[in-house]
Amino acid sequence: MKVIIPATTSNIGPGFDCLGMALSLYNTIEVEEIDQGLIIEVSGLGKGFIDTNENNLVYKSMLKCFEKVGYKPKGLKIKQYNEIPIARGLGSSAACIVGGVVAANELSGNSLNKDELLKLAVDIEGHPDDVAPALLGGLVVSNKGEDEIHYVQAPIADDLRFISAIPEKTLSTKESREVLPNQVSFEDAVFNLGKSSLLVAALIKGEVETIPFGLQDRLHEPYRIKLLDSLGKIFAECKKYNLNNIFLSGAGPTVIMLAEKEKIDKEKVFREIVHGMIDKWEIKTLHGDNIGVKVLYN
Repeated sequence: MKVIIPATTSNIGPGFDCLGMALSLYNTIEVEEIDQGLIIEVSGLGKGFIDTNENNLVYKSMLKCFEKVGYKPKGLKIKQYNEIPIARGLGSSAACIVGGVVAANELSGNSLNKDELLKLAVDIEGHPDDVAPALLGGLVVSNKGEDEIHYVQAPIADDLRFISAIPEKTLSTKESREVLPNQVSFEDAVFNLGKSSLLVAALIKGEVETIPFGLQDRLHEPYRIKLLDSLGKIFAECKKYNLNNIFLSGAGPTVIMLAEKEKIDKEKVFREIVHGMIDKWEIKTLHGDNIGVKVLYN
């Protein structure tokens, strides 16, 4: 059995902890039940860094699912091939969690539906903004209730491209959370409510020209871009050239420009700004993934 999980971008400007999209970059997990023991092999990004023992996140997520459905595998062989960069704000942890629970559900008889899988993934991750689009695909607006996850999923427009600037340097979610204030002003809260509502409406209707007006944020980006010198410089340079269609992906440090297929002039300026930084950045052109997690059998 092979499980293919897309990368995700969350927050997307003002949609802090509630807005996410699936992207065309993938991790693949192959799972097989064996007679005994645990074998974990990791290749691609993170090889030599990701645990290949009981601390492996895919394995731990599978155990949570097995526990829920009452299944006890004899042994497991897990192969991970990672294309999603780790600790860059592109949902690498969410991909491991979603891949793990989906693989375990398939292996144990497929007794959980997608809503139940989402609830389980959120219980492991803590919030739904990355795991929801990784599981469901598309654009997902989500909210964690007391006993269930409320969400609305919509397709991502085909003509949108995500020009993703991925730095060599990493940022942990924990570190990015710690710089956020405990309280924000009423004015900033209202500002973000308006911008996030505008952004979601523009994305769903495909009004690309309106998207830049909805990407502005006051709750997390102003604090997080100070964590890396290059981030502050990139945002400042983009503002100078009136590039308002950029945002910090997840907890960072990846920066994404939302662009239309036919309009490459601003994209060229963005690339020049990023490549002008002292530290090393890789730029990938990604598209929306409207399918989400996929399960294939050999």
